[in-house]
Amino acid sequence: MMDPKLTMDVPPQVREFAKKSVDQAEKAVSTFLDSASKSVAMAPGPMTDVAKQALAVTEKNLKASFEHARKLMQAKDINEIMQLQSEFLRNQFGTATEQFKVMTSGAASGANDDKEKPDLI
Repeated sequence: MMDPKLTMDVPPQVREFAKKSVDQAEKAVSTFLDSASKSVAMAPGPMTDVAKQALAVTEKNLKASFEHARKLMQAKDINEIMQLQSEFLRNQFGTATEQFKVMTSGAASGANDDKEKPDLI
């Protein structure tokens, strides 16, 4: 049996407030990322592809974080929180490793493309 001190009795009103707060934050971040994407698209240049990749990586990570926050809000006890946190960190580490590989290969190929183009100055 679980130690009663480790259970959480969170009132439904608090959970609802937290849910609304996460939803509002996600909407604000989404609006910001949409604006940033439009700005990047309007300013073509050698780093545009890298900037687009960086925004895509940021968006994916933020979505994972918001989903994680929603799962944490539904947790019933500290054990579930620890399990969710461990799973999230493990997944994010794997995701970060893959994203790093993609970003470094993209940056390297972008740098090589720039070397092959003649200077306009």
